Amino acid sequence: MEKSKEELDKEILLVAEKIKALRVKAGYTSYETFAFTNDINRVQYYRIEKGQNITLKTLIKVLKIHNLTLQEFFKDL
Repeated sequence: MEKSKEELDKEILLVAEKIKALRVKAGYTSYETFAFTNDINRVQYYRIEKGQNITLKTLIKVLKIHNLTLQEFFKDL
């Protein structure tokens, strides 16, 4: 069964929220500081946390920063 656009958008936002929660848990109150410290384009990282333009390559890079695998990240999502 194919998911609707709304269902997909909701799932993407869940991923974005989890990425933001990881940043905050790591002690970064600002997405800009996190992006700068970890050599990620600030605008690109902002879009990731907003659920826009999340590429698999960038997701893997962010997860490596947090010492997580894809399996661990998606386990409780």
